[in-house]
Amino acid sequence: MAKQLSPAGIMALKEALCSVYWYKSDLRGFLQLCLSNPGVLNNFNWENYKRQIASDIVDYLVANPASHLGDLTKICYEICKLTDFSHLKPLDDGPQKVEKARSAVNQLKQLVEPHQDVKKEQDEIKRRQELAAKKLKDNAAVRQRLEAIRVRYMALVGSDNAQTRGFELERVMYELFELFDLDPKASFKNLGEQIDGAFSLDGTEYLFEAKWQKELVNKADLAVFSDKVTTKLENTLGIFLSINGFSQDGVTAHQAGGAAILLMDGGDLMAVFEERIDFTSLLLRKKRYAAQTGNIYLSYYQMVAAGGG
Repeated sequence: MAKQLSPAGIMALKEALCSVYWYKSDLRGFLQLCLSNPGVLNNFNWENYKRQIASDIVDYLVANPASHLGDLTKICYEICKLTDFSHLKPLDDGPQKVEKARSAVNQLKQLVEPHQDVKKEQDEIKRRQELAAKKLKDNAAVRQRLEAIRVRYMALVGSDNAQTRGFELERVMYELFELFDLDPKASFKNLGEQIDGAFSLDGTEYLFEAKWQKELVNKADLAVFSDKVTTKLENTLGIFLSINGFSQDGVTAHQAGGAAILLMDGGDLMAVFEERIDFTSLLLRKKRYAAQTGNIYLSYYQMVAAGGG
């Protein structure tokens, strides 16, 4: 899955926008429907030439993938769906303009298939989130069990015994994985390694580690866990839960190229306990975001701020 458009894809998108939408008002109307925040369009000079406007907007979206990858994907997806160019026929040299627009769209299609896959994945994750939310709401037994696990977790908040608290946190997480049908494995040792637990989701094996300490989990802690994960099979990822969060240098060091771990904090865990998102959806959102942007630490609150919570 591509994290961003290739240079050729960027040029093809600009050309398609200019060819399909002859008038600036039509171009602006299309983009307003695609962008998650249409107000972004007010930042551009609409008195300029259409080609320059299209170029400036695409460059802006490409330069801010963390905020606008979804917008870019939506624009490509909608352009590639176009098959009717009859709105260009009444213009001077209409047939030539129609052929140019069709050719530009076909060129874009050849270059953005990975982004179409992203859109399909986004739709599938949204569908699964909706089903999971409905399942949780309709299943009183699951909600009661989740509440019982939450109460056990909250009882640990005031504990001064770090060792006991850490052990109990492992048990709480095991029960949470079990509740969401993730086939959990309890804490185990493997050739001298201590693994807090493991579970499976969609054919991917996840190793799990948790820390509950006053200090932020740092680069060294993440390096040890990352090494455990990368020595396993290729379809293995890691989930590191730090109740009090992670140091910025640690996050930065481990999200550069080839990262195999995802990060979760106490705020994420409370969002699950308070039924704002189910654990499976939370994990899939983190995984998708990391695949698209390279960022391994997307908190639930950042999801909400981005309009996806």
